[in-house]
Amino acid sequence: MSTHRHGSEFRSAAAPHPRRLLAIYLNDHLAGASSGVALIRRMARTHRGRAAGPALAELAGQIAADRESLREFMTALDVPAQWPRVVVGRLAEKTGRIKLNGRLVRRSPLSDVLELEVMRLGVEGKASLWRSLRTVADTDPRLDGAAVDRLLARARRQADVLEELRVRAARQTFAPDAAPGAGTGTAGAGTAVTHG
Repeated sequence: MSTHRHGSEFRSAAAPHPRRLLAIYLNDHLAGASSGVALIRRMARTHRGRAAGPALAELAGQIAADRESLREFMTALDVPAQWPRVVVGRLAEKTGRIKLNGRLVRRSPLSDVLELEVMRLGVEGKASLWRSLRTVADTDPRLDGAAVDRLLARARRQADVLEELRVRAARQTFAPDAAPGAGTGTAGAGTAVTHG
């Protein structure tokens, strides 16, 4: 007896519907976005009055706007937000503050490096989300492909700014002699964030 099966026959009757999978995917990213907004806002507050402050504040505004764009896409696709997932994401962000950064009470310079790395990874994940939604927009007229393209381009710029801030923070933390005149934290990072 032949064991050959067509691709469609491999799908189990119990396999999740693509719409359900998309809902899970978007809600996972919404939870991540909420954590990211909370983290970048806290970073901007921490660096207020320092050279990195304006860039972080600008990023905070953009990343919050990106989360709203995701919510708008979900509404357009008739995907409801699953708020328990969002709450879990926020709790994960708060738990992430308790880390081995070399200090128990006061903020460590290592915190700048770790937080910037987390934000950079988060923005890279967001870029992947926009690329996935771009494939959906190709076949679903409810999504504006041009809007997704703009968000993807902005995510790339955000990643570049975060990487520059991260490198400067790492230099100031691990090789301070290589950064003469550098202040505390990411004070040497005065990169401007381009609106997108």
